[in-house]
Amino acid sequence: MFIKVGERVKADDLLKGIAIASGNDACIATAEHLSGSEEVFVSKMNEKARSLGMKDSQFMNSHGMPAEGQYTTAMDMALLSRRYIQDHPEALALHSTTEFEYNGIRQGNRNTLLQKNIGVDGLKTGHIEESGYHLVATAKRDGQRMIVVVMGCDKVRKRSPEAQKLLEYGFKNYSTVEAVKKGERGKVDQVAVAAAEEVRVTVAKGKEGSVSVVPQLPPFVVAPIQKGQVLAKVLVQNEGRSIKEVGLLASSAIEKSILPPWPVVVAGIVGLCLIGLIAFWFSRRQQKKKFA
Repeated sequence: MFIKVGERVKADDLLKGIAIASGNDACIATAEHLSGSEEVFVSKMNEKARSLGMKDSQFMNSHGMPAEGQYTTAMDMALLSRRYIQDHPEALALHSTTEFEYNGIRQGNRNTLLQKNIGVDGLKTGHIEESGYHLVATAKRDGQRMIVVVMGCDKVRKRSPEAQKLLEYGFKNYSTVEAVKKGERGKVDQVAVAAAEEVRVTVAKGKEGSVSVVPQLPPFVVAPIQKGQVLAKVLVQNEGRSIKEVGLLASSAIEKSILPPWPVVVAGIVGLCLIGLIAFWFSRRQQKKKFA
């Protein structure tokens, strides 16, 4: 990105420098700003990676240049990319920008698939001498998103065609079913609930019907209930095998009633009626005795 030492840089420019120009200097400046030092930031990177299930990655710096003990895999990059897009979809506007100018120096986005009008809107290129040329590419067509990872190409001209082959294969042979929509509403024991998250399942074309949603509902719920409290769950299944569990959250809070539960109320009313009938019967009997 060609940041000058001691220069004040807008955070927005730093993000563009990272996403578009692959600026290592922008990575370090951002890491130091967020965590005080690159070392502390890297420790948070590794902590985050573990929480995302990236079991085969270890980071030693913020930018990815060669470092002893640093490694990752294509699968881990795919996991990271999926979560990144899910949590920060607005970032794709940066990754799909084809060029960036800073300090009078214009740099183009090295992801050449962005220029092919095939739905690609990200994500990131990479290269180091030891392991070759890499590309994480993502595209969206007809509401379905694909993510592909190509690593270890010996020539820069190979990575884009290989990524495009994978994207075309994915769109041709697979469908993505929206099994659960985040915020989708329903009722549990007359309490409004909403799904905690969205679940999409990708299956081979023609097998969309194999995806099912099985509710797991309690027989009743008891107030008080807090907004956001997990009251039930649904199981997302593919060909009868459970692949995801989603909580159903209370859409609003419900205070505990000052009245007893309705069976107790009904029983109390019936009891009062019986007492009244008995008292009436005794009073009638006493009147009859007097007249007799």
